[in-house]
Amino acid sequence: MKNNATRDKLIDSGAQLISQQGYNATGINAVLKTCGVPKGSFYHYFSSKEDFGLAVIERFAASYDETLVALLEDNDTPPLERLRRYFAAGREYMHACDHATGCLIGNLGQELSGQSDTFRDALNLVFQRWEQRFVHCLKDAQTQGYIAIRTTPEALASFILTGWEGAILRAKTLKSVEPMVHFETILFQQVLVPSA
Repeated sequence: MKNNATRDKLIDSGAQLISQQGYNATGINAVLKTCGVPKGSFYHYFSSKEDFGLAVIERFAASYDETLVALLEDNDTPPLERLRRYFAAGREYMHACDHATGCLIGNLGQELSGQSDTFRDALNLVFQRWEQRFVHCLKDAQTQGYIAIRTTPEALASFILTGWEGAILRAKTLKSVEPMVHFETILFQQVLVPSA
């Protein structure tokens, strides 16, 4: 149990540092110093910084996936309300972090996708998993007649995730959730609408 605790501590400290300053700017020594773990322990758990980075991605993705399940697959809540709760949670997080960190996976996608096929593939798989959570919710919305069926739920899910990640990026640069609000407003007023 102690061994897993040390590995978890390294991953958690690394995730925090990477979310604040990026993967390339986060050195192994900084991670070790933050969590008070000797260098030999790092290489006991991770073969390289890349291996460590992949573990950070997977930990964050798995944790966030649990959040998505809770928000988007709650069948006791109408599907469009589930989506509104998801967006509200995103805005709350941006306020809490003072618009500084945004989405760790989105940040790493921007930073690393052009540098490493390994990271690009891992990040793409995360986004694909997240899109499937949206697909489930959007299928419910179409089946229940809340939104038109002219666009596949898969295409809508991709559009929503892509647009939301862009809105988060703009929110960081503006230090305001205004882009997130604009995206959500247009989404619900013009895209996720019932059949005419």
